[in-house]
Amino acid sequence: MPKSKAPAQTFEEPNYLARLVEEAVTVRLRLVSGEEYTGTVEYWDVEFLRLTRQDGPNLFVFKHDIRYIAEL
Repeated sequence: MPKSKAPAQTFEEPNYLARLVEEAVTVRLRLVSGEEYTGTVEYWDVEFLRLTRQDGPNLFVFKHDIRYIAEL
């Protein structure tokens, strides 16, 4: 029996982002440009998320600019 491939989409992104908002998890965003920002996700939608930071102004970041999100 051949092995099946992992799905290209798991559709878990909304659940993950909702948990980050509800639990106010501190995260580090790394952008494709190499910049990194730390804060909590306050809001998100299909195109972007809002990162609330202690050390600077809040940011609206387009999802296509995010390389990864790491929980701290």
